[in-house]
Amino acid sequence: MSLNSEVKLVEKNTRLEDSVLIEMCRNGDGESLDYLLNKYQSLVRGKARSYFLIGADKEDIIQEGMIGLYKAIRDFREEKVTSFKSFAELCITRQIITAIKTATRQKHVPLNSSISLDKPINNIDSNATLMDLIPGEKIMNPETLLINQEKAGDMELKIAKLLSDLERGVLALYMDGLSYQEISEELSIPVKSIDNALQRIKRKLNNSWR
Repeated sequence: MSLNSEVKLVEKNTRLEDSVLIEMCRNGDGESLDYLLNKYQSLVRGKARSYFLIGADKEDIIQEGMIGLYKAIRDFREEKVTSFKSFAELCITRQIITAIKTATRQKHVPLNSSISLDKPINNIDSNATLMDLIPGEKIMNPETLLINQEKAGDMELKIAKLLSDLERGVLALYMDGLSYQEISEELSIPVKSIDNALQRIKRKLNNSWR
């Protein structure tokens, strides 16, 4: 396709609603599909940046997000969801999380552990995330894991360096909302080991950001 043809295609599709383009995709219009995938690629990349997957390239997460975007185009129903963008965001996030959980289960060890930096911390009655919180002095339990906001940009690298494979796996599952018992069953280790691992994580991360 020539540059002029591509420009005309973009101009034509820009004037159309997403719902119209999606219907065109379902009727076999490959150009409309390509346009939508390109249009929302930045949304996929933004979502992918929120996840840390040990043992995989960032592009792997982006690819999963693109699969989620494709599923959103396939499954979108305007009468059920008012905004395609919101629906796409949901499908992208769901696909990334599902892929990460699957990878972790298949390995049965936490080498592919995912940690979302934007997800609210489990069991805390607020919207606080790892990126939002700062170290406190007397932290008595894993529910109050605190990270220095100013150094949050270094968190992924520090987690990879500071924590063992087991600790990364425990933290990933804990951040995903699993209970101690569920983490114990997932990783086939005693519940007491889960608590010990989270206590070690707390100490390592707090010491790192002092």
